[in-house]
Amino acid sequence: MAENNQTSSKKNSIWSSSIPIHDQLKVVWRLIKLARPSYWMFAGAIFFVVFTTLFNGYLPYLLQNFMNHQLTSHNTTLNMIIAFALGFGAIRIISAVLAYFQNFWYTQASETALNNVRKKLYAKLHSLGMRYFDQVPGGSLVTRVMNDTESFFDFWMLFVSLVYALFSIVSVYGFMFASNKGLSLWLLLIVPLVLMTIWIYQRFSSSIYRNMRSKLSALNSKLAESINGIETIQNFNQQARMRSEFSDINEQYFQSRFRMVRTDSILLGPMNQLLLGMTTVFILWYLGDQSFSSAVAGGTIYAFTNWIGNIFNPLNNLQQNLSTFQDGIVAGYRAGKILDDTTYEPQQNPGADGKITEGKIEFSHVDFSYDGKNTILHDLSFTAEPGQTVALVGHTGSGKSSTINALMRFYEFQHGSIKIDGHEIADLDMTDFRKQVGLVLQDSFMFYGDIASNIRMYDKSITDQQIKDAARFVDADKFIESLPNGYKTPVLEGGSSLSAGQKQLISFARTIVRDPKVLILDEATATIDTQTETAIQKALKKMRSNRTTIAIAHRLSTIKDADLILVLDQGRVVERGKHEELLKKKGHYYELYKMQSLENAEI
Repeated sequence: MAENNQTSSKKNSIWSSSIPIHDQLKVVWRLIKLARPSYWMFAGAIFFVVFTTLFNGYLPYLLQNFMNHQLTSHNTTLNMIIAFALGFGAIRIISAVLAYFQNFWYTQASETALNNVRKKLYAKLHSLGMRYFDQVPGGSLVTRVMNDTESFFDFWMLFVSLVYALFSIVSVYGFMFASNKGLSLWLLLIVPLVLMTIWIYQRFSSSIYRNMRSKLSALNSKLAESINGIETIQNFNQQARMRSEFSDINEQYFQSRFRMVRTDSILLGPMNQLLLGMTTVFILWYLGDQSFSSAVAGGTIYAFTNWIGNIFNPLNNLQQNLSTFQDGIVAGYRAGKILDDTTYEPQQNPGADGKITEGKIEFSHVDFSYDGKNTILHDLSFTAEPGQTVALVGHTGSGKSSTINALMRFYEFQHGSIKIDGHEIADLDMTDFRKQVGLVLQDSFMFYGDIASNIRMYDKSITDQQIKDAARFVDADKFIESLPNGYKTPVLEGGSSLSAGQKQLISFARTIVRDPKVLILDEATATIDTQTETAIQKALKKMRSNRTTIAIAHRLSTIKDADLILVLDQGRVVERGKHEELLKKKGHYYELYKMQSLENAEI
């Protein structure tokens, strides 16, 4: 427990550390590349931004000239004033229309890019090997794919604020220089002051946002754990403990968000408003001081106060979105960890096109480790001839499931050879491999849908008649047809509306409907009642006639007729033979069988 706490503390300290500027720039570049499918829409939005900022800078300049020259002239007529007002209003309308297209295109582009990123992350997760999911909590992955990617939308939207701010500054300073060069040169000092504020904010906020994302991930993981384990929690009366743990993590997340709010409140809006106020005072002082030596037109004062607003308003929006930028950086950094991960599922050799025709399985001196350090299987060798049944027995941790994991290509083994029909498993066509090797696990996962779709597994080539034949083959047809909607009976999330035995029968039908050459049973009858197991064993006898079967046996009584029984202990084969032969040896198998016989007798 102490070790886990230390590990957790290390992870938190790592996640809480500030992201270096170099890494932040790499994340920005990656997010830009991820938005590639939306480039043309982003470009269109930026096109409208350019014209919008030009119009916004030109309007005060136009009004300044009108106030300074036309309003002060006795030759100005009412018609001239009306014409100016109509022209001024038309430019405002055009600017509003451009702003609409700018916002619409940029929002659409961001949504499209977000959709693309989520699909990339989802596809990447399904390319990763089982070892990755052994190491990363499911709740953390949900956070990265759903919550973190939401930040990308705002992150891309931030770029329109950045582009808008840049073009506003450039266009406004151009008009200011045309109006008053001296004042404009002094006002250039605004830029380094704003950049310094941004630098200070980035300096403090990076670690805060990273820590906040880490706490959110932990919060989601705890929530997922409590929902998935609700039956166990209630059974062992652990509600108070779970509430306490959730409350602690939630409080940590709250405190991290509070630090974020405090940082934003100090360094964003108020700082910008302070700079705006000081700049406005400086403009009034500068122009007021000039008025002692020469007349300063009211239009000039109006124009400069408007222009300075046109500079600070986009900068204020940009600074307000700096929190979004930092959020996006952290989210992009975390999502990038998924995209960059190389814990792929075992890869087939180039040109792998081997086919499974008979189902002969050969293990030859196989060593296997999950982490590359601790060897689980040692020098494992055996052969399963076509149509034979090979049973794997042994205590928990003896290497039974590891043997299946290596055979199914869920993990890569380190040494030795595994062949099917003379082909190394890395030389087999994986599509054919998954079709010809049927796996039934101890815990059958049911997808949301109906019974027929869970048997068909969304393979449109499988007909309704094939589904019924497969269900009949494993004696699942009786309970299915007794349901009100038969094969169209809805299956709730995780198959909660079905019993363990019913889910396992559906899982058997799901496997048999594909008519595989090889059948892998990973303690497939361990959770099934005796009556259901009898029906399944009857079906399995028919299935084995033309299929090679590798069975992990929990109940030794179910593998008495196996052609070969391998007794595993700490990853090594300590005994092998048929049921009667192993009993005569009075070794490991005999002790296991005697232990189960005593347990059954007590029951």
